[in-house]
Amino acid sequence: MRVFDASSLIHAWDNYPLEQFPPLWRWLAEQIEAEDIAVPQVAYEEVAAKTPECGDWLRDAGVRRLPVTAEILQRALQIKGFLAIVDDAYHPKGVGENDILIVATAAVENAELVSNEARQTKVPDIPAKRKNAVSLCDARRRCSLRELHRVNSRIR
Repeated sequence: MRVFDASSLIHAWDNYPLEQFPPLWRWLAEQIEAEDIAVPQVAYEEVAAKTPECGDWLRDAGVRRLPVTAEILQRALQIKGFLAIVDDAYHPKGVGENDILIVATAAVENAELVSNEARQTKVPDIPAKRKNAVSLCDARRRCSLRELHRVNSRIR
């Protein structure tokens, strides 16, 4: 299964309009119907707020919205710990709470994270300065605590 973050869906909606690229949107609808694509609830809410038409399309296509569960919250707390984020003291140049919840969702679901955000090529000196969800995942965009620990151990 692939878990889409908000950036990938918004990018697709803005750059590949339904009217001009119907085969792409048919394919996405087929993948959604086959439950090969899902969206974390927090990502769906972000898409619906920023591009309501895309949110409507996702809803009408029947996209599986992955709710934040106790297991996802537990994983998010572990990720925050690896990033040395205490309480809600997120670094202004780093990931936000939604990014961490999206990564935690992909990790719990053992799913590939699909994102339009670029990989952070240089690992920052402060773990909390990781810029986006993609920087928390490995090269295959698998989001695992093992990968976070491996990368962060090089920093400390």
